[in-house]
Amino acid sequence: MPNAPLVPTVRRRRLGMTLRKLRNQAGLTLDEAASTMGWKAPKMSKIENAALSIRPNDLLALLDVYSVDDAEARAALESLSRDAGRRGWWQTYSGIVSPSYADFISLESDAEKICSWSPLLVPGLLQTAPYARETISGITTTRSPEEVAALAEVRMARQSVLTRPNPPMELWTVIHEAALHQRFAARPATMREQLRRLLDASEMPNVTVQLMPMAPTAHPGLLGGFSLATFAKPLSEVVVLENLTGATYVEGEDTGPYALAFQHVQATALSVEDSLVRIAEMEEGLRK
Repeated sequence: MPNAPLVPTVRRRRLGMTLRKLRNQAGLTLDEAASTMGWKAPKMSKIENAALSIRPNDLLALLDVYSVDDAEARAALESLSRDAGRRGWWQTYSGIVSPSYADFISLESDAEKICSWSPLLVPGLLQTAPYARETISGITTTRSPEEVAALAEVRMARQSVLTRPNPPMELWTVIHEAALHQRFAARPATMREQLRRLLDASEMPNVTVQLMPMAPTAHPGLLGGFSLATFAKPLSEVVVLENLTGATYVEGEDTGPYALAFQHVQATALSVEDSLVRIAEMEEGLRK
């Protein structure tokens, strides 16, 4: 399989979208903003539309034009500019990881918090290696056993965002109870180990696990799973919708309905305490 370039273009899109928003807030047209930088309008348009990167020094000068004085906001945007074309650790798996999956991983790497509604599977950030291999093997229709093993390794490597320093990413996930009743014939112990992993992860200060009961009231999450990633301001939220061919991204103001939907999902699910009791009961039941 030929190696595919793994440029995390989602970073560039987020940066361009934020710069367009800041320009509008500053009351400047595309031509006016470009002129202050000594550029032509097409260059500014390409930056805002993620067709062209912007150097960190130029970015800081542009933020001066837009009167962005907040130190944290400037640092967040400068970091995103520096990383927009960076190739991460997943470059090692360039023949396996698709460009859209690379985007997904870069979002996790940058996020301050991810809110995840998972109606069918345990979210990847909390999966065990056997569970990852089993589900990846079942979902894919074109991957060899070696590729499945490599994708499982990638999934395990992604989990480092939960233990990284300064600070770790916060994860709040709601999992449907039905997802935890699955039994894998190839290795019956897989789900018991997975349940134990959820209980252990829930002891981390930055991980919260809730369970959606088998008989909930109706809620917006019935339309399907999603993950809502939030970042340092002024960067906007991004919603990730996973599918068979990769992922679809919802950005900008369109993320609002998903944030509201997740609040409803949280309210409908069992409390954190009751969720952990239920998971512990299920794990104990599989020991018998």
